[in-house]
Amino acid sequence: SSPSPAASSPPPAASSPPERETGLPSWGQETPRTTPLHKRERAAPVIQLFKQRGTSYQQTKQVLHTALPDRLLAREVERRAIKTFLRQHVCARRPGSLYVSGAPGTGKTALLNRLLPDMQEELGGAQTIIINCMSLRSSQSIFQVVANKLFRREQLRCLGNNIPRQLARQLCSAGPMVLLVVDEMDQLDSQAQDVLYTVFEWPWLLNSRLVLIGIANALDLTDRILPRLQAHPRCKPQLLNFPPYTKEQIVAIVQDRLSQVPGEKVLDNSAVQFCAGKVSSLSGDARKALDVCRRAVEMVEMDVRCQTVLKPVAECSAPEKGSPTSRLVKVSLPHISRVMSEVYGDRMKSSSGAEHAFPLQQKFLACSLLLLTRDSQVKEVTLGKLHEVYRKVCRKQQMCGVDQSECLSLCSLLEARGIVSIKRTREARLAKVVLKIEEKDLEHALQDKVLMGSILREGLP
Repeated sequence: SSPSPAASSPPPAASSPPERETGLPSWGQETPRTTPLHKRERAAPVIQLFKQRGTSYQQTKQVLHTALPDRLLAREVERRAIKTFLRQHVCARRPGSLYVSGAPGTGKTALLNRLLPDMQEELGGAQTIIINCMSLRSSQSIFQVVANKLFRREQLRCLGNNIPRQLARQLCSAGPMVLLVVDEMDQLDSQAQDVLYTVFEWPWLLNSRLVLIGIANALDLTDRILPRLQAHPRCKPQLLNFPPYTKEQIVAIVQDRLSQVPGEKVLDNSAVQFCAGKVSSLSGDARKALDVCRRAVEMVEMDVRCQTVLKPVAECSAPEKGSPTSRLVKVSLPHISRVMSEVYGDRMKSSSGAEHAFPLQQKFLACSLLLLTRDSQVKEVTLGKLHEVYRKVCRKQQMCGVDQSECLSLCSLLEARGIVSIKRTREARLAKVVLKIEEKDLEHALQDKVLMGSILREGLP
């Protein structure tokens, strides 16, 4: 007998919109033409089931993004301190400066980006200028950027070469208060520190109308890099430090994001607790915790997608209530542990696990960086200083060291292993080398070898 029109026409479940929503290839959803209509209708809940799962994973990934959040938790003390500073200076038309420090991912920039729009009416007609120094070609470029905001186009042509002097004159003339927010301020580090000194001195010029907020990672930037400010106590900025997030705070931040997704939660509570505990003990970086959770969700989503695609059609046709097929696969502790191993694993070993694959020169350099950070109590040193200590360590061990240009290449190799990060500048020797893993972890790995252990015990040469 000839097939009926219902059997020969394409079923609704195999049309293009559901295919795009589920992400399944067309062959996985196509119903054979000889299949009776009632069986095709029963297959529809399977497609809808996977669509719901996919939506849960996608929504969870979206809320775990590290962009500016709708609300910032666990920073009430810091919020009050910045609000008080802005009211006492911008609103009261009193010049002043505030230096905000803290490790990466502790909410420094996020809090200001959330707070300034909320206080827009309170700040009145103040002109706000926000600069991220990572986008500047050189430290001197900040003067041109500020001038572009303060002067009209025709005035810019008449400034000449001495822009800092013209800016100082403009900031001391009549006009509205100027709020200058300088993010990644340590990038203004130069040989004589003249740029940083100039910026910090602007609020204290006679009749100045500038309020400065500087943001950087280093806790002691003003004391370590700007000793001249010690001679002028009134030029010293107020200090505000953002401490690393605790385990409880990270749990609250992640759970707050997850609460924005309706329905059953994709992340198991024990997985969130485990992730928060690990991240808080290593760095206290909330962005890192969100990133780990998001990567774990991606891992589970990929596993579920592969299992659904590869499963025979007969098994997927009518899942029983309560069966594994009908349950949402959650992100559990092993998934978080696997991602944490990839992010915070033993970076001193190669991917093959062979210890000898970590070259001796890189070990010497990593050891020199550890000695420097232990002595200065900071994780950030210039390449020039690191190379100087590295050469001394090599001489003491009767080893041949590399020159400064090759030292930068060694740092790049360490950066590829995830041990350090490099903040590059126009002058190679002023590039900043930052230790990315905990000192105790690096020290433990270095002491696996007798030679490295002896260098660490002897201290700085």
